[in-house]
Amino acid sequence: MAKLVIVESPAKAKTIGKYLGKDYEVTASMGHIRDLPKSQLGIDVEHDYAPQYINIKDKSKLIKELKAKAKQADGVLLATDPDREGEAISWHLANILGLDPHEPNRVTFDEITKKGVQKGMANPRAIDEDLFNAQQARRILDRLVGYKLSPFLWRKVRRGLSAGRVQSVAVRLIDDREKEIENFKPEEYWNVDATLGTGHKSFTARLASDSTGKKLLPKNEAEARAIEKGLEGAEYTVGELKKGKRAKQPTPAFITSTLQQEASRRLGFTATRTMRAAQTLYEGVDIAGHGTMGLITYMRTDSLRISDEAVTAAKEYIADAYGEQYICPYKRTWKTKSATAAQDAHEAIRPSVPGLTPDEVDKSISGDTAKLYRMIWSRFMASQMADCQQDTVSVTVYAGDYRFKASGYTVTFDGFTVLYEEATDEKEKKETSLPPLEQGQLLKLKELKSEQKFTQPPARYTEATLIKALEENGIGRPSTYAPIITTIIDRGYVEREQKKLKPTLLGRAVDGLMLEQFPHIVDVDFSAEMEKNLDKIESGKADWHKTVDDFYQGFAASLEQAEKNMEGKKVKVPDEPSSEVCDLCGRPMVIKVGKYGKFLACSGFPECRGTKRLVKDTGGVCPKCGKGRMLERKSAKGRIYYGCERYPDCDFMTWDTPVPTKCEKCGSTLFRKGSKLYCAKEGCGFEMPVPKKD
Repeated sequence: MAKLVIVESPAKAKTIGKYLGKDYEVTASMGHIRDLPKSQLGIDVEHDYAPQYINIKDKSKLIKELKAKAKQADGVLLATDPDREGEAISWHLANILGLDPHEPNRVTFDEITKKGVQKGMANPRAIDEDLFNAQQARRILDRLVGYKLSPFLWRKVRRGLSAGRVQSVAVRLIDDREKEIENFKPEEYWNVDATLGTGHKSFTARLASDSTGKKLLPKNEAEARAIEKGLEGAEYTVGELKKGKRAKQPTPAFITSTLQQEASRRLGFTATRTMRAAQTLYEGVDIAGHGTMGLITYMRTDSLRISDEAVTAAKEYIADAYGEQYICPYKRTWKTKSATAAQDAHEAIRPSVPGLTPDEVDKSISGDTAKLYRMIWSRFMASQMADCQQDTVSVTVYAGDYRFKASGYTVTFDGFTVLYEEATDEKEKKETSLPPLEQGQLLKLKELKSEQKFTQPPARYTEATLIKALEENGIGRPSTYAPIITTIIDRGYVEREQKKLKPTLLGRAVDGLMLEQFPHIVDVDFSAEMEKNLDKIESGKADWHKTVDDFYQGFAASLEQAEKNMEGKKVKVPDEPSSEVCDLCGRPMVIKVGKYGKFLACSGFPECRGTKRLVKDTGGVCPKCGKGRMLERKSAKGRIYYGCERYPDCDFMTWDTPVPTKCEKCGSTLFRKGSKLYCAKEGCGFEMPVPKKD
């Protein structure tokens, strides 16, 4: 009889089945098979928080099949993912199939390659009760908050709302940032720049201080003009000249959070989209000449560790592709921030076969998986390459009673940058290319320019910067970031506006109520401490019952007090104004949220019940009819497209985004596709690259 191996997904089953052969039957549980009931709390608070798990309703047929296969098999091995969720799925499978969780019937694979599968199969173990209990404690905590708090929000705000232990903190971060932006008072300042020449070459230096070293930053035009006047007739000479060398090191291979951040910055992926593509790469794809194989190591990890074997394979490839001088001459190690021993069990995210290049993989896969593999492969390879070597120079230019400064560098050896450099959220400090300079050298002033500037408020969070903030504050875990962001957007608490995350009026109302009545739930430090407690459960250093009880006692008291504080009161969510006017009565319309999303309603409700579909005007004009506005719409699958408002009289539609820039040839609205802008008006054909931002 064949042994039965149970994994989560059919794709993973197919890949592993190929490596195990006919002595094994590999089948999928299709994720979780048991959970807490949807219609009730499902936790016996009076009896040590005992969870009342039930079989998931639409899994009954599958469970019956798994039981039948397990009965016929010559043993069962549980091969779900090597993390808390995977351990929980295995624990429930063992329970349903009558397996002893203390017997060695659990196997895990850090990478789904022939070697990775063989290694996992050779090291079966018992189910890790601590790992399961950490998952169970998180599930119970989230259920207690969700089921106890949601009815309170229904009564005090509006029906259909829900709250989450970690999601509420994420909303608070976004709302707090919005308050910072609203309260920000911009301050004026002026930059004074001198363009200086040495023969045929020139460079720009910026005013930095007076001759005593006191920093100077003009606060208004009058101050800037006074400095300009003080510089009239001044000689510009090279004062201090500092030359040096610096080595720029590559960033480490990805962990879950940095993968999500970089995919957001570089590829424009949401965290959910990133993890979906990563899961596919881990579970296995068909590669020409190799068959079905997992292309990356396990993608839910906090560890920066890389195996010696992978380092050796990477360096062999680097030597062959770039030359020996591009190999890092020593073994690089990076300190993992806060991973527990259990979290450090996995390596960082890397290609499972380092020698398998993205160019070779691109012959077999495309789209998100191909883009993500290229990024993971490049980042890992770069992490094993030599530093980028640079010659640096900084110059202080003397001009009368003022001092200007400029700095620059030249790359003497490109090292890892020949392959990969990390994208950043912030604009890096500008360094200019400086011509050869000597101390005391007289420079020619070509232009003295003053420019008005204003200090800027903090930027709204993007998915990348929110994930970074959650990680830095110890809120949630990398595996939870994608569902956190999806949840707060789906609930209508947060919306995306040009890739920035902005709290809705509903989100702000709920956050205000939570902050007033349940300060602990939305407290960043409290949430971080809870994550540490869950990690302690995972490493066997804390009891899950006590952890849940410590939280629940305080939460239950807060809930009871909130009911008293809010007796007879209700939070009104302000209506969002719009520029539309009601066709029935002429009053302004407001944006409301209904069962099927946002819509326009008359502000005179209930006297007037006028409503309209909510459409977003892009500011563009239809290139086909030349009359209708280009409106943003959503397809049945939720994908954004753009269409003429005169539909069905005019049927023009496109997936490409209308932009404010007009066609230089015919004056029509331009559309953006990738890195180019084009005119969609028939017969025009105008194209141009997307203008670079300053």
